Amino acid sequence: MNALPDSLPEVHRQFLEASIDAFERDTRIVGLAAGGSFLTNSMDEFSDLDLLIASEQRDHGDVMADRVQIAGALGSLLASFTGEHVGEPRLLICLYRGSPPLHVDLKFVALPDLARRVEDPAVLWERGGRLTQALEAGTAEYPMPDRQWIEDRFWVWVHYAAAKLGRGELFEVLDVLSFLRRTVLGPLALASSGARPAGVRRLEQLVPEHLLRLQATVATHDPVACGRALQACIALYRLLRSDGTGIQIREAAENAATDYLADSVTAPRP
Repeated sequence: MNALPDSLPEVHRQFLEASIDAFERDTRIVGLAAGGSFLTNSMDEFSDLDLLIASEQRDHGDVMADRVQIAGALGSLLASFTGEHVGEPRLLICLYRGSPPLHVDLKFVALPDLARRVEDPAVLWERGGRLTQALEAGTAEYPMPDRQWIEDRFWVWVHYAAAKLGRGELFEVLDVLSFLRRTVLGPLALASSGARPAGVRRLEQLVPEHLLRLQATVATHDPVACGRALQACIALYRLLRSDGTGIQIREAAENAATDYLADSVTAPRP
């Protein structure tokens, strides 16, 4: 077992220590590692734990079948569900009883799968160096925003939101605004600052230079506020888009969408 950082909150420390004890007794598990904010030594009482649980390929099917029971052996499990909604069925998202309750993401992987990963996790415990060896077989690469993919879609999303604004479907507009921050503006802003482009995570701390512009993309359930927020999304996207090179700008779509939004903002409300 590798030493845990002194700055680790006590509820997280106790959970990790109990987890290592449990995995030592389960011979199918060959390693435990931590990712996320654990890697930057920035965990606080509000942090969740992102844990990677490794097994040999031959045992992976059994481990996946038993993952809820495995999770239950780590602490007082209140609730859990698998991560298909984020495209990761190997993920088990858990809530444990504690003071405060603790959110833990458990990702169950076979050793060969570790050759392709988005970050280099911190190995907390392993059998015979198996987890370290598997990590050495590949390199971490976090996916960066595909600027052309975004440009090809952004103006269609703007037009869709403008149509809903014109119809008065403001809850739908609010959903689109959130989607644009999470899918486009947050990742591009983070990437422009050299940070990991993880949606809207820690935007307040990592991209303070864009904070006021991002705040302007937040609206209330009001047509004027929604229209202004959509226009703020466009302004910030244009600013962040200028950081990229080699992008084919969809100028005709941009003009059509922005003109349509302007008409939706000024049109009489139904």
